[in-house]
This record gives sequence, C-alpha cells and structure tokens, in this order.
Amino acid sequence: MQSRTIIDNTGVNLTITRLCYQLIENHQDFNNSILIALQPRGILLLERIIQKLKEIDHNLNPKTGSLDITFYRDDFRRGSTPLVASATNMEHSIEGRRIVIVDDVLYTGRSVRSALDALLDFGRPIQVELLVFVDRRFKRHLPIQPEYIGSRVDSLNSERVIVNWGQKEGKDEVQLYTIEGNE
Repeated sequence: MQSRTIIDNTGVNLTITRLCYQLIENHQDFNNSILIALQPRGILLLERIIQKLKEIDHNLNPKTGSLDITFYRDDFRRGSTPLVASATNMEHSIEGRRIVIVDDVLYTGRSVRSALDALLDFGRPIQVELLVFVDRRFKRHLPIQPEYIGSRVDSLNSERVIVNWGQKEGKDEVQLYTIEGNE
C-alpha cells in the first residue's frame, strides 16, 4: 500500500482549533452539554479538543464521556474472532442534555448509528450532534451527516483514511492509504 499525508501537523492543529471555536459558538459554557467520544479513536480526538478548549478559555470545563459501541454494531457476530469491548464511561446523566458525539472518521455511518442505539440506553438527550475530524462523504449506508466537520476527504472505497494522533502514534496527521495500482 502507498500512503500520502493529506493533512499535516499544522493542519491538524488548525482544524482542532476551528472545531473548538465552533463548539464554543454553539454551546457557550457547555453547562447543558456533554461531549461523548466513540471508542477507541474518538477518545484521542476528544482529549485534544478538551485541551484546546481549556487553552482558549481556562474557565471551560465540559462534561465528557466515552461510549463503546462494540455490541451495538450490526456486524459484531460476523467475524471469526469474538470482539472484545473496551470501557464505556458515562459519569453524567444525558437526560435532557445536548450531546455531541465525537469520532475521528465518518464513512458509512454505521458506527454512528450504533452509537445512537447505545446512547439511548443511558437516557433521552434533548439534542444529539456529531463532530468528526474527517468526513469521507461518499459511500454512506445511512443518512447521517455531521454538524461539525474538520475536513472532507473524497476517497475511493478501496482507500483508507487514517488519523494519526501525537499522543498515540507520535505524530499528528491524516494519511490516505491506496492499494498500489488503484490510483
């Protein structure tokens, strides 16, 4: 496979900053909002968003949570290897709150559908929004669209879009992986 960087470190940092200002514009002090990351990659994005929000305004302290959608997925029984769930962390009631689901890449929409199913097990929010770092746009299986988009990437089905985070992979960047001969 060949890879190329489509968003570098500077672009990642600018995008996170822009997303944070959009969140502040729509949620002001976050008193009635909870940011909920999808396991595992949404956690890394949410950590960066919280860090940047506090840099912008040290008084901001949004409530957060994380959601493991493993057993809500429509394909969890299809693999030959059983899936293992990671931890869900929902310390705050979502009842009557504004929820922002945070994930790194939106492609088919199936993970977000699973997240909505899982979320409703914890209560009934007044509003649910979606924030993604990369929206692949094409090949949606479900009519799901994000309110907050870091970047739109048009890619083929055979290509993969991976967001690398400094706190895990050592470098902030978005990579597009192409199978050789499929360019």
